[in-house]
Amino acid sequence: MSHSRPPRLRNVSRANPPYPLNQFPADFGLKVGKHVIYILATKSVPEIAGSEWEQIFADSIGAQWQPSNVGLADVILGTTAWSAKTIKASNPHTQKTVRLISGRNSPTYSFDQKNFDVDPQLIGDQVLQIWNERVNAVRSKFSSLRTVVLIKSKDLTRLAIFEFETVFYPPEQYIWQTNEEGNLEGLERATRFHKFTWQPHGSQFTIIEPVPDDCLHITIKPPPRLDRNNVLKAINYDDSWITVSRRK
Repeated sequence: MSHSRPPRLRNVSRANPPYPLNQFPADFGLKVGKHVIYILATKSVPEIAGSEWEQIFADSIGAQWQPSNVGLADVILGTTAWSAKTIKASNPHTQKTVRLISGRNSPTYSFDQKNFDVDPQLIGDQVLQIWNERVNAVRSKFSSLRTVVLIKSKDLTRLAIFEFETVFYPPEQYIWQTNEEGNLEGLERATRFHKFTWQPHGSQFTIIEPVPDDCLHITIKPPPRLDRNNVLKAINYDDSWITVSRRK
């Protein structure tokens, strides 16, 4: 005898992210600022590279830094993973959009596509399919996937930080065209917003992301630089710590 009532299934609950999107923990800005002040006090050139930002972000939210080959899950906390990006801007506090280098999407490798003198839409769709498959592989392991962006001034005294969900991009929602440099540009079909750039030489894929109005702003007062000799004295440096040799 058949029953019209659907079968009862056990609920499958997935853990919530550690905090709401783009609403960082209360002490997050202070922790990031301390890292930056340490960098300014100890480095001859003020700079935060991508991997260093990953580590700073992970420490500031109490997560683990686990750099990956794919680059979409370098920071992990519970069932949430982050990709961390950095860009430079003359004034991070007024930046409206950012261009994020987001990997190399090669239609030649993934689709055996060797001819790029074809319809740009065909190549653009393939580029997005590669991205979507990469995101899908990471999302199968995590309930939430985000990208966190650090916009930094040249001297690191002004910072802006925001995050957004790392999502799929349905190919049918974008129009692709070739620009004057021979690169492909992907435009949102509904708004004509320039969302992607893809370079045939090197297969570099760039995503253009608006900076949200509630982006976190941090201003740093430059600390005094630590003197090298004073640091060596403070740690009781001894010449015996160094061994110098030549290969025979």
